[in-house]
Amino acid sequence: MKCLVKSIIAGVMIGIGGTVYLSVENKVVGSVLFAIGLFAIVVYGFNLYTGKIGYLVTNFNFKYIKELVITLVGNFIGTFFVGFILRYTRIYSLISEKAKALVDIKLDDNIISILILSFFCGILMYFAVNGYKELKDVGRYIAIFLGVIVFILCGFEHCVANMYYFSVSFSWRLNSFLYLLVMILGNSLGGMLIPLCDKIIKK
Repeated sequence: MKCLVKSIIAGVMIGIGGTVYLSVENKVVGSVLFAIGLFAIVVYGFNLYTGKIGYLVTNFNFKYIKELVITLVGNFIGTFFVGFILRYTRIYSLISEKAKALVDIKLDDNIISILILSFFCGILMYFAVNGYKELKDVGRYIAIFLGVIVFILCGFEHCVANMYYFSVSFSWRLNSFLYLLVMILGNSLGGMLIPLCDKIIKK
């Protein structure tokens, strides 16, 4: 239950980050502000799937896999909640329209493209989260913001952020779930790349 709650809150924070991104005109400013989601998650120790999947390389056991599944479910609940409840606010028409435009671009893309874009996002998320853990002073915060800013400006695909975009634009279809699964796979493979290479190098 503790894991689920921390995962739901992480989903809420990503939803807030996604909301501010949709609320500003400038894409660069939006990407900087979006980072508030990941910043809060690492500071308070919430559970974000893309921040945890990379550590499966060094924690390959049933308990950690179960934690990852719970985290993914919790992230979905949190992002869906934010996307759903915002429809009762005055900002909904603006953000839902922008989210729908984003979602349409994603769903019009092909599976291979989505997988590759998700893969690179996974790399950056591990870089950001592990950078926060390993670096000291201001460097750890720079890692967080750089990871988020770069993945957004590059157009890479983040599965949890997309859970929010699908939810706030009410774009959940069978095709949406298929694309989300591809994003999860890509984020997972990308997130495990650096720790896997590091493990091989240290052998």
